This record gives sequence, structure tokens and C-alpha cells, in this order.
Amino acid sequence: MKNWIGLLLLFFTLTFVGCNTGAQQTKNENQPTKHPISLADFKKVKGVDNVQEVPFQLHTQLDTVRFYLAPHQDSAFVKIPYHKLDNYYGFKEFDDFYSIHYSIANNLSNSIEAFVLKSEFTASSDLTLKGINLYEIRSSTYMDRPDLDNKSFAPYGTIEEVTADEYRAALPSKTEEVFSKNPHVKLKDNDWIYSKDGQEQKIQQHENLETEDGVLSYQYIGRSDFLNLEIFKEDNLDLNNSYHVFYNPEAEFSMDLFTAGYPHIIPSINRVSAISNNNDVGVDFLVAQYLPEEKKQINQLYVNFTNFKFSDDTKGFWINHDTFYAEVYPTNSAPENGKKQKLSYIKIQLKPTLFN
Repeated sequence: MKNWIGLLLLFFTLTFVGCNTGAQQTKNENQPTKHPISLADFKKVKGVDNVQEVPFQLHTQLDTVRFYLAPHQDSAFVKIPYHKLDNYYGFKEFDDFYSIHYSIANNLSNSIEAFVLKSEFTASSDLTLKGINLYEIRSSTYMDRPDLDNKSFAPYGTIEEVTADEYRAALPSKTEEVFSKNPHVKLKDNDWIYSKDGQEQKIQQHENLETEDGVLSYQYIGRSDFLNLEIFKEDNLDLNNSYHVFYNPEAEFSMDLFTAGYPHIIPSINRVSAISNNNDVGVDFLVAQYLPEEKKQINQLYVNFTNFKFSDDTKGFWINHDTFYAEVYPTNSAPENGKKQKLSYIKIQLKPTLFN
């Protein structure tokens, strides 16, 4: 009897295992086999030859990214190394993915459409200063001594990101001069005129309205009572260049000095400084001393920061002789699809003995 029961149990065990094995084999046979893919498997598209037509650009800080054939997690993908010169042009947004156009080896004629994870990329409008080296500079000039080798701001001071609350709290403490409008300076028939004691004098701008490079616009900024000079901003609309010029109305508007960006003046130490976005890379930060008797400026420090841009050169300000605040955004940041860039704020502190 015991032998019969044992044989019966053995029969049922073998039958159960056999059924499960058959079911597993059937399941494996019905499941498609995933084969390795390459960039040659992706859909060919026209390469991007006009960045202005791209809805948004994507950026990554990863060494390797994944290109999916379709915008879902079960899709086949290929891993590719990130190269600094690669461009990821975004065209559509899905729940967890972006669709991009990518030129293999930067060859426009060999471009593909791929889908990338949002977790691996950041859109240009969402970029922040996180992970960015604010100290990185391309070059500097200190007391007329150019330096192309030093790539850090550390010899001159410190720079750090601060909160919007700290930036706004510091604003009432700014020590720089506030310019006022001179009622004797008026716009008449598209010309700026200095009118006093019944006499009118046209203010001749530094360059003609029509130049070989394009059209210049001319904007009156205001009067510096400290310098006793009138300040104008000249814009080259074609070259996207601008600079500020300072005129003396009592000397037939001779130009006494100029700055590449909006001037920030601290009268107590005869400082004329300026910040501006560099057309090549990053931003320019200039600190100069003005000599009233000689009517000239001596550049003390020039730094070309590489990893951020100023949102507006009027939004920077000094709160003392050494501390400067500014509103910025990362160099690769850009507005897109109706979304504004995310603003950030920095504090630059010069070494107290830098100009002693």
C-alpha cells in the first residue's frame, strides 16, 4: 500500500513539473527576443541647421546617456558616451521622455530621431547653477598685467551662489551712485539736444547712426553728479554690441570715458565698474579707478567668467567696497516654448587688500 501511494505521488510531481516546464517554454517562445541595436536602427531625420527653429535644447551632466527607439521604458535603447561638443535638440515632450534630433559625429547629413529620459537631461530653460564651477575664468588682467594661464577667480576673491532672498535683502544697502535725468538734455527730432540759457547744442554720439556694421541706437541713461558727466548708451543692433559713453556738456560734449556695460559708480573711492555679457563666452567684470583731475580711468581688474551670463547689467550692485551682487543664469540657459529662464543670484567678494 505504501509503495502504491509513493508511486502515485511521484507521478503527480512529475506531471506538475512537466506542465510548468511546458508553460514556461511556451511563454519564452511567445516573448520576442531583444537584439542589440545601434544608431543605425534609428529613424533618419533632417539635421538642424538653424538653432532658432529648435523648440528647446537639452543638456546633461552624465558621462553616458541612453537613446531609446520609442518613448517608453520597454523600448530598446543604446548607450552612447556624452561628448562636450554634442548638441541635443528637443522637439517634443512626453511623460518621461523627450524626442530629440541628434547629428552623429556632428554630421548634419547623418542625423537621427531618438527618445531620451527626462531624468538624464535638463531643458535649457530649467538650467540652474547647480554643479557649475563659478570660479572658472578664461582670462584676467590685474593692474595692467594680463594673465591667460590662471583659470580661477580665487586669486582675486570669492564667488558663490546666494538665494533670491539674500539678493533682495542686500539691495537697500547698495552704495553706488543713482543717476538722475538732466532736464537740459532732451530728445528733439531724433537727436539728443543739450539746451541751456537759450542755446541748443546737438550731442554728437561716438559713432554715426549709419555704420558699415549696422544701425546704432542712442539712449540717454542719466547724469552722474559725482563725475559731472552725461551718460549715454550706444547699441549696435546688428552686432548685438553696446557700450556706455560719458560726455562733458561744458566741453562741447567731449567723451571722457566709456564702459562696455552699465556703469556702477562708488563715489567714495572713485570707482567706476561695469558688467556685461561677452559675445564670445560668459561675462566681463571690470573694476576701474577714475581720476577726476586727469579725467581718465585706470583699469584695476578685468575678469572674463565663463559659466554664467548676466540677466541684466543694471541688476548688479555694490553694497560696500568689496561685495558685489548680480542676477545671472547659466551660460547655456535660454527661454523656450514660452518658458522664461530660471534666474540665479551670485555674490562676488574681492579680497580687501586687492587694490592696496
